Parts: sequence; structure tokens; C-alpha cells
Amino acid sequence: QVQLVESGGGLVQPGGSLRLSCAASRFTLDYRAIGWFRQAPGKEREGVSCIIDSDGITYYADSVKGRFTIGRDNAKNTVYLQMNSLSPEDTAVYYCAADPRRYVCSADVSPAPYTYWGRGTQVTISS
Repeated sequence: QVQLVESGGGLVQPGGSLRLSCAASRFTLDYRAIGWFRQAPGKEREGVSCIIDSDGITYYADSVKGRFTIGRDNAKNTVYLQMNSLSPEDTAVYYCAADPRRYVCSADVSPAPYTYWGRGTQVTISS
């Protein structure tokens, strides 16, 4: 059974930082594309960032470029999302997703094609 577990969410003041983690089972064997997505209340799920396993290529949504950084630690079967300069507009439930097809991680950072999903972690930016 494929499992993805997010952690690291919480309440942060505007301008602050958070580091989300996504722990995956059978990481390098089954996943080629790993992404972070978010969904705010009343809004559709949107892409944040993704990374391709084999070559480390990354993509970011325009709204987070320059503020968020995606990374991976294969030894720990973990993908990270470092989030800096957070604003209230970043408030959402953040989800990690993975897929064995590397091409699903692309410039549009679409959540549509991903096969495996975690349950999400809440991120709230508020003063």
C-alpha cells in the first residue's frame, strides 16, 4: 500500500516560514513525480510545486516562485517544501502527491494526473 504522510503545518504570522515534509513509502521505486498542492476554503485545489525524481527538475506556481523551495532526501524517503515570506493568501490545506510517471510533473503544476495523495496538513498564516 502506497502511503504519503504530510507534516509540518501550523499557525505562522505573516512574513514567517514553515517547512513541510512528505514521508513516502517505497519512495524511489514507485515515484517519479512528487508534488505539493494546496486547497483553501471554497477554492479548487491548486499546484504549488513539483519535482521529478530522476533528474531533480523542479517547477513552481507563479504565486510561490522565489518564496518556496521544494527538495528531497532520498535516504529518508522524504520530500520537503520550504516556505518563506508567508502571507495570509498562503493559508490552505497542503497536500503531497506522487506518481510513477515523471511527465506528470510539468510547468503547469497541475494536480489532476497524480495517483497517490496524502491527507494534508493545515497551514494558517495570521497575525
